[in-house]
Amino acid sequence: MFEIVNTPRDYAWGSRSAIAGLLGTVPSGSPEAELWLGDHPACPARVKSTGQSLIAWGASHPERFGTGPLPFLLKVLAAESPLSIQAHPTRVQAEHGFAAENAAGLDPDSPNRNFRDANHKPEVIVALSDFSALCGFRPSAERASIIAELINQGIPGSSELASAATTGLDVAVEWMLTRGDGMSQLVEALSAGIRAPSDAVVDDALETARVLSGHFPGDPGIGVSILLNHVMLRPGEALFLPAGNIHAYLHGLGIEVMAASDNVLRGGLTSKHVDIPELLDVLDFRELHEPRLDATESNGVRTFDPGLDDFILTEIDAHHDVHVAISGPAIAIVVAGEVMLYSDAEYGLSRGSSVFIEAGETVHRVTGTGRIFVAHSPTLNFSQT
Repeated sequence: MFEIVNTPRDYAWGSRSAIAGLLGTVPSGSPEAELWLGDHPACPARVKSTGQSLIAWGASHPERFGTGPLPFLLKVLAAESPLSIQAHPTRVQAEHGFAAENAAGLDPDSPNRNFRDANHKPEVIVALSDFSALCGFRPSAERASIIAELINQGIPGSSELASAATTGLDVAVEWMLTRGDGMSQLVEALSAGIRAPSDAVVDDALETARVLSGHFPGDPGIGVSILLNHVMLRPGEALFLPAGNIHAYLHGLGIEVMAASDNVLRGGLTSKHVDIPELLDVLDFRELHEPRLDATESNGVRTFDPGLDDFILTEIDAHHDVHVAISGPAIAIVVAGEVMLYSDAEYGLSRGSSVFIEAGETVHRVTGTGRIFVAHSPTLNFSQT
């Protein structure tokens, strides 16, 4: 087991203080959006003692790294302003898209790339603050109420939206993203502000659209947002975003774990590359009644298990004397207090410290006064003494 470090990525939507405030580091003065802890080649973590990338360390110590690249990527994410409306492909879609873009000669670092690797990217995010997100398509009854309110108020473009939605949700989304007849007028009206005080759900959807317009004036994603669940997570609550799930993080701080991929299909609310046909091709248009992922809790351990082969995220409250069986390769980050990890040796970690747990090593006990998140393979046993 050894400490790893990385430099937060400075995407424009990032917070200038949240990650530093969480981990007890000095703010860089630039936006700090995501701290990557893993071996993804786009931004691999480094061995703290040597500065060597985790990729290079793994190549030098294959027996202690596992059978290949890590199947997961752990992140600290801090959104000060909204991220793009996006979705991620299945593994089959990623393999096909990656091969097609390679065959077309698209540069690996091209900003017009959709597929930067051949992997899928399901993800789980656990809120560390109040966290706002759009996640999945609303139930049909809610969508119908929103559209009915727009029609009742005589909002321009609402009848065209209703006609497209009657044909199908996929047709309505395509009409919005491709700026069909009436869509620009609808976005203009949503941006100006529409109230529906008699229905809290409808009113929230319309207000969210107005707020988004302040960040991305005229963007079709403003319209798409009214069709999506607006989820407000309290600290400790989580979302699961499988392949095909349409989503956009709006604001907040969280711990995120995903399959090791950087594949993103964007449709709006961004200045980055947008590929509407590819996005429409990967989207899951089924309505989503409950976006949250409940944790399994016992004796100071909370387990977020989306039922995948790639990862599980485990949160451990070290105020308990917890006996676990977490086998490497795994990555852990301390977000509060002081923590002791016990394997063949004892490792003391403080807030902000991250460690790589090698293959063949098992953490069997966690104590201390802090809180730690561990990304690892889908095996875990624990008990409390």
